[in-house]
Amino acid sequence: MPQGKTTSLNWSKMRVPLLLLLASSLHATRLLGEKAFPKREARKVSSCVRCCGPAEQPSSITASRYTRMTSDSVYAMPRIQPTINITILKGEKGEMGERGISGLEGKAGERGLRGHSGQKGQKGHIGLPGNSCKQHYVAFSVGRRKPLHSSDYYQHVTFDTEFVNLYKHFNMFTGKFFCYVPGIYFFNLNVHTWNYKETYLHIMKNDNEVAILYSQPSERSIMQSQSLMLDLHEGDEVWVRMFKRERENGIYSEESDIYITFNGHLIKPAVE
Repeated sequence: MPQGKTTSLNWSKMRVPLLLLLASSLHATRLLGEKAFPKREARKVSSCVRCCGPAEQPSSITASRYTRMTSDSVYAMPRIQPTINITILKGEKGEMGERGISGLEGKAGERGLRGHSGQKGQKGHIGLPGNSCKQHYVAFSVGRRKPLHSSDYYQHVTFDTEFVNLYKHFNMFTGKFFCYVPGIYFFNLNVHTWNYKETYLHIMKNDNEVAILYSQPSERSIMQSQSLMLDLHEGDEVWVRMFKRERENGIYSEESDIYITFNGHLIKPAVE
């Protein structure tokens, strides 16, 4: 067999395995390329625009490139959100406006807790004297140094010596006790009788006789007494009266010694 035919036959036998080897290498290379570089999606081609007016002019190359980069997720640019410092933009404080109309009064709130005691204040001025009728202590004791004989008319027995006269409720000029504080009072009258003369006196409440002090004529002079309690109202008067000269009567006393006394005091006020 000629040498040229032999060489051709050998090449034909080797070509089949080489093709198979080349095909498998290409297939492997294709698989590796798909894994390393993922296949991109086909871009959408924008439709053509007319060049009829200024508003429809085709965009520039830079704008088209920016549009492609922003529309593609791979080339998308991050969005930047600007922030503004409000305090920098704050202006100066304005003037105070006019006061508005007062609203409706709300409901009363609950009573709060008691506060702390404050500091002690300064001593105040002395006040005016109070009304004497509001006093709850009344007492008097008076005496007479001169003797007294009966006359043609009833006569007041006056007194010239003051022992006790609390708040001056006993009038030394008229010889009468004036009630400023209503309540229960105790009164007592003491006299010295005259020899051979009758002793005849009345304890008076206003114009009424409420008690009598009496002693018959005797050779000896004696001390005679009368006591009682009276319920008095404001303005009542208590005093002593000597009987008129239908009977010879009198009471004895001396300048050096006091034999005639009249006493009274409040036991219980009507309003405590």
